[in-house]
Amino acid sequence: MSERSAAAATHWQARLDEGIERRYDQLVAIRRHLHVYPEPSGCEQQTSAFLSGRLSEFGFPTRLGPDGRGVIADWPIEETDGAACLALRADIDALRIEDRKQVGYTSQVRGVMHACGHDAHAAVVVGALAALRDAAGAGDLPWPVRLRGVFQPAEETNVGAAEMISVGALAGVGAILAVHVDPSLPCGQVGVREGALTAACDSLNVRIQGRGGHAARPHESIDPIAAAAQLISSIYLFVPRAVESHDPVVVTIGQITGGDNSNVIPEEVQLRGTVRTLGGAVRHRTKEHIRQLARGLAEASGTRIQVDFCDGPQSVHNDRRLTSLVRRTGRELLGADGVREIARPSMGGEDFALYLETVPGCMFRLGCAPSADGGPPLHSPLFDVDERAIAVGAKMLARAAVAWFDPSRTEKGTPS
Repeated sequence: MSERSAAAATHWQARLDEGIERRYDQLVAIRRHLHVYPEPSGCEQQTSAFLSGRLSEFGFPTRLGPDGRGVIADWPIEETDGAACLALRADIDALRIEDRKQVGYTSQVRGVMHACGHDAHAAVVVGALAALRDAAGAGDLPWPVRLRGVFQPAEETNVGAAEMISVGALAGVGAILAVHVDPSLPCGQVGVREGALTAACDSLNVRIQGRGGHAARPHESIDPIAAAAQLISSIYLFVPRAVESHDPVVVTIGQITGGDNSNVIPEEVQLRGTVRTLGGAVRHRTKEHIRQLARGLAEASGTRIQVDFCDGPQSVHNDRRLTSLVRRTGRELLGADGVREIARPSMGGEDFALYLETVPGCMFRLGCAPSADGGPPLHSPLFDVDERAIAVGAKMLARAAVAWFDPSRTEKGTPS
């Protein structure tokens, strides 16, 4: 890069950063509003209306997703020489968890809170979009950009990405970027990983039918609770030993439902859980082994056991070139020490993977802990973010977006 080009790059990067800092208080206010008034998956109408209103105030035309849930914001409105746009995705749904933090912006919705940082993700993408539009209007960008903000509902239930795609979220998109807060990293650091970032996550539903009776005479009954306990123990003990030791598999039973009285053996017990793998053959083998364990236990216990799986998102697989672009952006913004290489994939699931079946993309981790000691984990009733991370994330996305449109790059993809 010539000295003149380097100076220009320094100028537009500085202008973007300044624009985000000017809007920092607005972005924090957006995040706190969403935190105070969270909506769970499938119920995000008010969240979507709020974000649509704020984006409109910042000069973005918006359209809502199915049932008024989710927001798509495009800029500029007109196409520029048929160029593909770059999508910036945020998820906006909350979790059914009681907020136990003692802060001024504690959730006011009983039993619902943003325990996974989706409120911060939304503020980050709003900040990046607004800064890019401001800089373009002031003539501070080195070349044209074409952007789409995708504010997606229902990530926690793995249906929101499909809903947004069904209304054209990827039409004309050449690539997509996303961020996820990470309380294991201090604010001011980001984590990147090429290839597999998350696990494939499938739902597990088990119905165990026995024969009810009096608790004092279990010999007259077929106890589905005893069978459920044995099945859970067998899954936890034997599934990890049925796959190669280097293939990570995590099976978790998160819900047990059965019985209404302490002195009655119920007719039925239901189990719900998740199966997490990195996909491929181990995904199929793990499911088949759970079915095999259930068949054996049903025969031994006299119960009837039905096992059903609902396929969730595939593994998020970060594109090599986009990961390199994000890594370079992080080093320019935060220095070499501000970029961590993620050693292993997370076993969490992410329906961001569904977008990547159509276009290349990259999700990176955004440090949000106030110190190197970390903070409460994701999905904790005490979870919170260091709000300075919002500015860091917005700067990362904004800078990476401009770099993606660099005319000297030849791998920007084609519209889908």
